[in-house]
Amino acid sequence: MQVATFGAGCFWGVEDAFRQIDGVISTTVGYSGGEFENPTYEDVCADKTGHAEVVKVEYDEKKVSFEELLETFWNIHNPTTLNRQGPDIGRQYRSAIFYHSREQEIAAEESRKKLEESKKHQNKIVTEIVPAKTFYRAEEYHQQYFQKRGISHCKI
Repeated sequence: MQVATFGAGCFWGVEDAFRQIDGVISTTVGYSGGEFENPTYEDVCADKTGHAEVVKVEYDEKKVSFEELLETFWNIHNPTTLNRQGPDIGRQYRSAIFYHSREQEIAAEESRKKLEESKKHQNKIVTEIVPAKTFYRAEEYHQQYFQKRGISHCKI
């Protein structure tokens, strides 16, 4: 089993997208990338902690590769908007890949370069590719939010 951690806006939809992938064993929403210990949702939403809303993905690398997870990551959000996804604004909604190994770092950098070269996006990609920091599990009511409520996406 391997672990990957991604920030791509509100973690509810991000988690749901990764849960659909064959080979993903589990997903957990939480907070990473900040300096404050044991942040709460309220702390993170107040943009006081430096954390991003993230999804920790545990996956079977025999069934799905990190590169395939990266493809999903790039396709489920806009990596060109700094500290924002749709109506959600703040550093906690930043686009970020928190790598857990040198191999993940290289793969993430290569995939970002490939996306930039494809010219799919007119604007510059602002996704952070940084070492994984302490992951703090979000409150239980955030876990599998869509599944618990029987909804398929956030209504804006």
